Amino acid sequence: MDIEAIRAGKIKHLSGANLEDEDLSGSNLRGVNLAGSNLVGANLSGAKLEGARLEGANLLSAQLMATDLRATLLGANLMQADLTGADLRGSNLRGANLMGAKLTQASFAGAFLSGANLMSVNLKGVDLRGADLRGVNLSGANLQGADLSQADLQGATLTNANLEETDLRGANLTGANLTGANLLCAELEDANLQGVSLVGVCLIGTILAEVTLPPQKIQIPLKIREMELKTTQD
Repeated sequence: MDIEAIRAGKIKHLSGANLEDEDLSGSNLRGVNLAGSNLVGANLSGAKLEGARLEGANLLSAQLMATDLRATLLGANLMQADLTGADLRGSNLRGANLMGAKLTQASFAGAFLSGANLMSVNLKGVDLRGADLRGVNLSGANLQGADLSQADLQGATLTNANLEETDLRGANLTGANLTGANLLCAELEDANLQGVSLVGVCLIGTILAEVTLPPQKIQIPLKIREMELKTTQD
């Protein structure tokens, strides 16, 4: 396979290609079809993959530092991949597996992550503004200081997740599972918490202001020092 031609973006159809452990760092791969390709351990750091097709691709342990991944990654395997500083804004990551991935300073603003597996991942300080996180598994994940404002977290699993100082303003948490989550000093202004159980959740210093709780929108004092809440449908 002509790796130099691939690096230069001259080959656009690479679906099912075996590129395991290849050095493609800094490559121009915009719009390239890499669907179902084997990229296990490949080095794609700094590569340009805007508009690329990577659905079903195997990126296990791939190096993707500072990579432009505004691409289609539907059902892709990104387990243990290094996505430090990667640009995933607006990317389609539905059903993708990101367990064990390094996501420090990555941007997922407006990304589609419904059904993705983010169990126990470190998303500290990550930008997830307006992201589609419906049904996502974030159990045990570290979301400390992350920006989840306006994110859609309907039905998401956030059991034992660390949401300390997380921005959840305007987020839709309808039906989410927050059992045992840490919401210390989190911002929940205008969030929708219908059908959510907050029993056992740490809400010390949490800013709730006005949230949607059954049966209607109610006012809650801005600062809650220490309390337990359980919402129930009448």
